[in-house]
Amino acid sequence: MCLAVPAEIIEISDAVATCRVGEGDTLVHASLMILDEEVALGDFLIIHAGFAIRKLHPEEARETLQVLRDVMAAAEEAGIIQDRVVI
Repeated sequence: MCLAVPAEIIEISDAVATCRVGEGDTLVHASLMILDEEVALGDFLIIHAGFAIRKLHPEEARETLQVLRDVMAAAEEAGIIQDRVVI
């Protein structure tokens, strides 16, 4: 099962976006080749297998990140995970 975390575009070069995943330090590169929308710095994307597959509205990205943070906090509190992941 895949879990998509919104990634914010911080750089675009030659149809490839460099994105920050969630609010952590993880950076990924995503091809914009199959995306059918224009994107700009600060936009949020859903990325799969190295390709941007969807542009997210900023509010949807923020809500999704908050839900993921809440799930991680609940799992940590329940003892299901020990290593905290920054989302």
